[in-house]
Amino acid sequence: MQSYFKLTRAATESLAEKYGTPLLVLSLDQVKANYRFLTEHLPGVKVHYAVKANPERRLVAALAEEGARFDVASDGEMLDLAAMGVSPDRIIYANPIKTAGGLAVARRTGVNKFTFDSENEIGRIARAIPGGTVLLRIKVENPQALVDLNKKFGAPPEDALRLLRLAREQGLDVAGLCFHVGSQSMSAKAYTDAIKVCRRLADAAAADGFKLRYLDIGGGFPIPTPQDNVDVAAMASEIRASLAASFPDTEIWSEPGRFICGTAVNLITSVIGIQTRNSQLWYFLDEGLYGTFSGVIFDHWDFELESFRAGERIAATFAGPSCDSFDVMFRDKPTVPLAVDDVILVPNCGAYTSASATTFNGFSKANILIWEEVRAGLAVKV
Repeated sequence: MQSYFKLTRAATESLAEKYGTPLLVLSLDQVKANYRFLTEHLPGVKVHYAVKANPERRLVAALAEEGARFDVASDGEMLDLAAMGVSPDRIIYANPIKTAGGLAVARRTGVNKFTFDSENEIGRIARAIPGGTVLLRIKVENPQALVDLNKKFGAPPEDALRLLRLAREQGLDVAGLCFHVGSQSMSAKAYTDAIKVCRRLADAAAADGFKLRYLDIGGGFPIPTPQDNVDVAAMASEIRASLAASFPDTEIWSEPGRFICGTAVNLITSVIGIQTRNSQLWYFLDEGLYGTFSGVIFDHWDFELESFRAGERIAATFAGPSCDSFDVMFRDKPTVPLAVDDVILVPNCGAYTSASATTFNGFSKANILIWEEVRAGLAVKV
């Protein structure tokens, strides 16, 4: 089973006392372990970290040192990687709909690999980066995913050959196919089904003279939740077998985000207020929807809250600190009774959290500490 980073009660309370809350604690060792897990269980697959999941510079730098490649979605992400010295041949601009500014930055920085899923995008890439290397993103079905990305992206399989031909006609290097089964996918079946679809399309393309050399299987690998601790190693074994059977001579890429960063960050937040409304206790925290808990809205994530208290569990509402009535993270959330100034630990909150946090209402974003840098200075044994 996949390991994950989780602070002890002593470490949580010591960090809160020393640095205040809200506070994010990032383990770079866990980031590296997650990357190595994928490279071990999917040998030969070129792992591209999806920067959008968590663009924290120190996290990205740790992955760059590990030899990771990167999936970017914008000019800003490309510029950040370029400033860190990441070679453009380690980057794929994997947003199927790119901005003019993004294409201009790709040209300037030397990024030359792209995904597309529409006729319009073919012309835009061909004009901005003549001869650019492109992969066609295919729409696949996986309604069980936590976030179904195929509602927004992916060309229907029946349109694939037509789009590949158009890209070839406009002088692009038509190099492969790609798909994304959706975020937090809990079984290998969505991958193996998509691989079969891509094999059929690759055969049709070969009959039409294409020499596709890449297959990008996207991301979607799950992380542990309070409800599930899926066996990702077993999933990877099934995916590996399917790839070996269908694409034995093709270079395989992947684009994991959540899997690499999700289990590497803990949030420490505090109770700042308590009220009773409609016969239910409300706990107000110093972090909310406009901060790290943005993942509740944008990522549909149900965060685990650990208070280190004992007692009979009750249903309560948890709200953030802003003056916006929308800033309510959880309703009817099971919890033991809490008190003002209690600290709460939130593990597995490294993906799509701080990345989408804001400074709405004048509240600062939570500070981020590196666990390996601060643990030695704690007043407790960890």
